[in-house]
Amino acid sequence: MKSKTADTAAPQNLAHDPAKAQALAEVQLRDAAVRVTQARVSVMASLLQARSAVSHQDLQDKLAQMDRVTLYRALDCLTEAGLAHKIASDDRIFRYHAGAGAEHHEHGAAHASPGNSHQHQHGHFKCTRCARVFCLDGSGEAGFLESVLPSSGKHQSTTAQLQSALQKSLGKGFRSHEIELTIKGWCADCAD
Repeated sequence: MKSKTADTAAPQNLAHDPAKAQALAEVQLRDAAVRVTQARVSVMASLLQARSAVSHQDLQDKLAQMDRVTLYRALDCLTEAGLAHKIASDDRIFRYHAGAGAEHHEHGAAHASPGNSHQHQHGHFKCTRCARVFCLDGSGEAGFLESVLPSSGKHQSTTAQLQSALQKSLGKGFRSHEIELTIKGWCADCAD
C-alpha cells in the first residue's frame, strides 16, 4: 500500500528540499518493509533528489561521510527492495535511480535479478556528451512507451505490450528474459 506522502511528492520538488527527500525516503523504506537505517535513508534521499541516474562514485562524492562498503550495501538493499534500480551502461559504470518503488511495482516492473522473474522494464536516454542517464518511464511531458505503441484496447501495461510484440518477433522457440532499451543523444542541457 502506498502512503499519501509518497504519492504527493514530486521528484522535481525534492531536488531543492533535502528535508522532504529524507522524509519521503523514510516513508518508502517503511512501506517496502525495509529496516530504516541512516545510511539507507541518506542514499534513498540522494537518489530521490537526483535529476538523472547517478553512479556509485557520484553518491560517494555527495555522501563523503559514508564508507564505500556501506554505500554499496545500501544500494544493493534499495535495488533488492525495488525502491531503486540499477542501470547497466556501455561505459561499464552502473548508475542508480530512484522510482522503481511504488509506481513501478504497480505496473509489474522491478529490477532483474537471478531469482526474480520481474524486470525493471522501461527505456533510458543516455546523453553522449555529459553521460547522464534518464529514465523514460512515462513521468515526462509525454509517456514514451505510450506514444510509440498502438493502443491494444485491453487493460495491459505498455511494457507488457512491448514485451509481447518483441517476443512475437523473436520466432518460434525463442524466449526473452530481459529487454534493454537505451536511446542515445544529447540531453536538454547539452543540446543548447
